[in-house]
Amino acid sequence: MPLIPELERIIKQEETALSLSLILRFLEAGLPFCTEVEMEQYIYKWKSDSIHIINLKRTWEKLLCAARVIVAIENPADVSGISSRSTGQRAVLKFAAPSGAIPIVGPFTTGTFTNQIQAAFWEPRLLLVTNPRADH
Repeated sequence: MPLIPELERIIKQEETALSLSLILRFLEAGLPFCTEVEMEQYIYKWKSDSIHIINLKRTWEKLLCAARVIVAIENPADVSGISSRSTGQRAVLKFAAPSGAIPIVGPFTTGTFTNQIQAAFWEPRLLLVTNPRADH
C-alpha cells in the first residue's frame, strides 16, 4: 500500500480517536499550538475548542525533503545539529549518533562558525537548528 494513502487513513482514524484527556494534557503541559500565519499550511483541521490538528501529509513531505538534503552531504561530519535548550538536546544527540553528524548541545560559543582565529572554528556544510530563536 502506498505510504501517503496509508497516512491519510491513519490521520482519519487518529482524528476520531483523539480523546479529550489527551488534549487537556497538551494544554496543561503548555504545548504551543499554531498561532502564526506561516504555520497555517501545516494545519489539517481546526477544532471548535481552538485545537489545531497537524497536517501529517504536509509534514511528511517536508521531512522527506529534509532527508534528501541531509543525505546529499557526502561527509557526515560536515553536518552539525545544534540545540542550546534542554528540550532539543536529546533529539540532536539521537540524530547525531547513527548519522555521524557533529552535535552541539548546551551553551554555544559565539564565533564557532565565523571566527577563523578561534581554536574550535569549523564550517559545517549543513546546520540543523532545533530552535532558531534560541540557537541563533
